[in-house]
Amino acid sequence: MKKNLFFTLLLLPAILMQSYAQTGKANKALLRKADETLQFAARQYKLMMTHVPDTLLPRSTNKDGSLMTSNANWWTSGFYPGTTWYLYEYTKDPVLKAEALKRMELCKKNQFNTRTHDLGFMMYCPYGNALRITGDTAYKRILLNSARSLSTRFNPTVGCIKSWDHGTWKFPVIIDNMMNLELLTWASRESGDPRFEKIARTHATTTMKHHFRPDYSSYHVIDYDPATGNVLQKKTHQGLADSSAWSRGQAWGLYGYTMMYRETKDKSYLDEARHIADYILNNKHMPADLIPYWDYDAPDIPNAPRDVSAGAVAASALLELSRYTGKAEGKRYWNAAETMLTSLCSPAYLAKEGANNDFILMHSVGSLPHNSEVDVPLTYADYYFVEALLRYKQWAK
Repeated sequence: MKKNLFFTLLLLPAILMQSYAQTGKANKALLRKADETLQFAARQYKLMMTHVPDTLLPRSTNKDGSLMTSNANWWTSGFYPGTTWYLYEYTKDPVLKAEALKRMELCKKNQFNTRTHDLGFMMYCPYGNALRITGDTAYKRILLNSARSLSTRFNPTVGCIKSWDHGTWKFPVIIDNMMNLELLTWASRESGDPRFEKIARTHATTTMKHHFRPDYSSYHVIDYDPATGNVLQKKTHQGLADSSAWSRGQAWGLYGYTMMYRETKDKSYLDEARHIADYILNNKHMPADLIPYWDYDAPDIPNAPRDVSAGAVAASALLELSRYTGKAEGKRYWNAAETMLTSLCSPAYLAKEGANNDFILMHSVGSLPHNSEVDVPLTYADYYFVEALLRYKQWAK
């Protein structure tokens, strides 16, 4: 009896968490809008597939208004086939499945690419979704090779995966890199080799120590000494300033630590995600529609460009985070995600059919300091928006 009671008490937090997760209050109007938007997104991507050359992948919009594409080596290459898998999952349209299979084949070579930290984006988004949706175990080998390639960039002295090989940096690590750790945690579960998860945990813990200020805003880039592990610089690359809060960086951190809690059940990661969420939602410069400006410290607020990609990533993350916290806190995160999704589904951000180079969302910002991809659609904004809509439909009760 005592033994049974012990296990009941041990499992009680998980039982309560699951109970709350299964009773997230649904907004019926938003559920209807989610269906309409997903149907629109499927039509839009079926148009896009006719406009993108067979050997390329959609990325954004050029300054002259034409479609910007990339080859499979670019860090965003996995998002288009990943989004197409999501849309196939929703519609069961075989045309979308065929397109996903066709485009992910372009990315296949990256399983052996050791020159990038972005293999989670490039490989787990398309191949992870393909494995989950189809159950085809052939994708496991490709993903395990990808995890091995990513692991070669880990420096145990620094405790992180190196992000870039360019510039004057010694060992740069960007907050974006949190998003690529799920490939590693998956690889440990699949292979039984704890090394992959150990790398992911070490990277996440080191990033937690050095990337965040006391208010839980994030630096974009931390440069380490690869020989000693000491921090050399705390900088930005795509944000306003070294001391500012670049909004997509905040969203990457929120999503990354929420995911790492799901993958490891390490409460320190959950606490980090909660703190980052609160920084975002309590920020004095957060607009009422909860679609952030490109940087929370942009000097021209309220006229600064919005970054819809930051809103899409944050919405998806907040939906998940709401499932891991207490009822009151979870409701706050859930409601914030609903506001974000309602905004993103509105004409202010949602493209018209056949317009916007067939992307779903408008008004994202890639890198304003470099005058690159400013106020344009971005392939990863679409990916996390579709993911968030599917999560909402799955979890809303």
